[in-house]
Amino acid sequence: MAEKEGRKRQTPDKFKPVKGQEPDSGGWFGGGDNSEAPKERFPRILIYVMIFLAFIFVFQRFFVQDNTKEITYNEYRKVLAQDQIVSLTVETAGDRSALLKGVLKTLLSVQLVDGSTVMVDKFVTRIPAFTVEQADILAEKGIEVKVIESSNDFNNFLILFAPWLIFAAIYFFIFRRMSMQNGGMQRNIFAFGKSRAKLMSDFDVKVTFEDVAGVDEAVEELKETVDFLMHPERYEQIGGKIPKGVLLLGPPGTGKTLLAKAIAGEAKVPFFSISGADFVEMFVGVGAARVRDLFETAKKNAPCIVFVDEIDAVGRSRGAGLGGGHDEREQTLNQLLVEMDGFTTKDNVILIAATNRPDVLDTALLRPGRFDRQITIDKPDIRGRIAILKIHARKTPLAPDVDLEKVAQSTPGFSGADLANLINESALLASRGGRKDISRANFEEARDKILMGPERRSMYISDEQKKITAYHESGHVLVAKFTEGSDPIHKVTIIPRGRSLGLTAYLPEEDRYTQDRENLIAMITYALGGRAAEKLVFNKTSTGAENDIQRATEIARKMVRNWGMSEKLGPINYGDGHKEVFLGKDYSHVREYSEETALQIDVEVRNIVMECMENAKRILMEKKNLLDALAEALIEKEILSSKEIDAIIEAGGGAATAL
Repeated sequence: MAEKEGRKRQTPDKFKPVKGQEPDSGGWFGGGDNSEAPKERFPRILIYVMIFLAFIFVFQRFFVQDNTKEITYNEYRKVLAQDQIVSLTVETAGDRSALLKGVLKTLLSVQLVDGSTVMVDKFVTRIPAFTVEQADILAEKGIEVKVIESSNDFNNFLILFAPWLIFAAIYFFIFRRMSMQNGGMQRNIFAFGKSRAKLMSDFDVKVTFEDVAGVDEAVEELKETVDFLMHPERYEQIGGKIPKGVLLLGPPGTGKTLLAKAIAGEAKVPFFSISGADFVEMFVGVGAARVRDLFETAKKNAPCIVFVDEIDAVGRSRGAGLGGGHDEREQTLNQLLVEMDGFTTKDNVILIAATNRPDVLDTALLRPGRFDRQITIDKPDIRGRIAILKIHARKTPLAPDVDLEKVAQSTPGFSGADLANLINESALLASRGGRKDISRANFEEARDKILMGPERRSMYISDEQKKITAYHESGHVLVAKFTEGSDPIHKVTIIPRGRSLGLTAYLPEEDRYTQDRENLIAMITYALGGRAAEKLVFNKTSTGAENDIQRATEIARKMVRNWGMSEKLGPINYGDGHKEVFLGKDYSHVREYSEETALQIDVEVRNIVMECMENAKRILMEKKNLLDALAEALIEKEILSSKEIDAIIEAGGGAATAL
C-alpha cells in the first residue's frame, strides 16, 4: 500500500507554467491550452458593438413612446373642413393603406378613437387608401403634403444588423472552429503546424502496470525503458546508450495502447501522447511541421516519453501510393525519420509507437537507431487469459459456480479486448436477468454471442429451409467428428446468428501456434461437409455453402503456394511475389513463376479440395443414420451442445428422440 501511495506524484515544477509568464509558442503541452495567450480583441469589440446597437433598437422600439394622439377618420374630415391643418405627412404601407400624421395651427378639441376628447396640436389617423386626387385637394387648401413609404421594424432591424450578423456567423462557425482544433486547445487559426500531442498526468491516466496482464515480457521491457530515463547514469557509466525508440507490435486488442497508458501512469517523466493520424492535415506540409513542433516540445521537456499510437498512418513504406515523392504522408515520414536521427544521447527522449500493421512500415523507420527495440505483443496464452480475467473481474461480483480457469480454458484465441468484452457481456446478461452476480451460464451465453454472433430469432424461416440448414450443419458436425485432426465441436445451431442461417462453432482444446497438414486437411474436409450433406440428401446444392467453399479454397491455396505442402510442387513458396511499388504495393504484384507453374498450382489446389470433398461424402454415406438423427434433433431443439451431439453419436442415432 505504501508503494502504491509512493507512486502518486505531482507534475514537476519545471513542467508547470510560471505565473505571469507566457508559455512558449508550441504550448508547454505541445499544442496545449494557451489560456494565458492574448485574447482576440476584434471579436470582442464586435460583440460589444452588436449588444449596444441591439440595446438602442429595443429601447427606441419599446420604451420611447410617441405622444401623438390617434383620431377617427370622421374627426379628420371635420378638422380638414375647418382649414386647421398646417402640414400632413402620409406614410403608405404595402397594402395601400396610409397613416396620416398632421400638424394643427392651434390647439383644438378633438375626439380620439377611444371616444375621449382632448386638446391636441398634432394628430394621427388611418385611411384605407391615399390617392392622387386626395393629394391635390390637400394642396389646393395650402396644406404642405409629404408622402413617404412606411418602414417595417423587422426590415429595419435586418438592414441595421445583417452585415454584423453575417460577419459574426463567418467568424464563429468557420474561423473559430478551425482555430479551436484539438478540443479548443489552440486559439490561433493559423497554428496548423503546432503539435496536437497531449501531456498525460496522474489526473488523466489511472492505469498502472498492475492493471496489465498476459504480456509479462513486454512489461519488463517497458519498465526498463522508463528506468533508462529516470536513472540514465547507471547505463552511461559503462558505455550504454539509451534506446531512441520502442515499437509495440501485435494484433488488435492485445493491449498495446493499454501498455502505453500504464507507462503514462508509472513514469515520473513527462509523457506526450498523440495519434499518427493527427499529423496529417488537408494542407500540404502541416504533417512535417507538426512533427518538428512535437520533437521541439519533447526536447524542451527532456527527459520525457513520446507515444505515437497507430504509427502506420504516417509510417507506411514510401512509394506505396500513387502520389510519388510529393505525397503528404511521405513528407511527414521523412521529417519523422530526420527528427529521430537528430536525437543525441543527451536528449533523453524516447519514442514509443504502436501498430498492428508492421508489414506496411518503412524499413528506414524500423532500423536500429530509430526503433532500437521491437516488442511483439501477441494474444495471451491460458495463464495470461486467467490473469486478464482476474483483473477485469476485480470489480465484478461472481457467482460461486464460476471458475475463471475454466473460462480461460474455453476461450483459446481470445485477445485481452475479447476477454474484457466477455466480462462486460456477461455482466449485462446477468443484469438483464435480474441477478446480483455473474453465473457460469452468463459466461457461456456471452461466449457464444461473441463466437457465433447475436441470435436473430425474429427472422422467419420456412420449414423446408430449416430442414436444409439442419442437414447442412449436421454435415459439418458429423464430418468433423470422424475426421482425424479436427477441432472439437463446441455447439451447433440452426438459429440465425450474425449473417448466417446456421452455425457450427469449433473450440480448440489448447492454444495452437502452428498447424500441421493433417489439421489443415481436416479443416477443409469438415468445411465441405455441409455442401456434401445437401448433395447427398436433397441431390441439389445451394448458396449456403459460399463461405465454406471460400474458406476451404483459401486454405488449400495457402498450403500449395505458401506452406509447400504439395508433393508435386515441393517446398517452394509461390506467394504474392514482388509487389510493384509504383503501381501501389497494396494493390499490385509481379508474379515470379511461369504460366505452367500457375496451372500446376491450380490443379494441386483443385485436387486437395476435391479429395477432401470425396472424404466428406464417404463419411456421410457411411453415417447416414447419424446424419438423419442429428438433423432431426436440430430441427426439434434448434441448438445442440457438444454433450448432446456425443450422446446421439454414441447411441448410433437412437437417442435423438430422447433429447
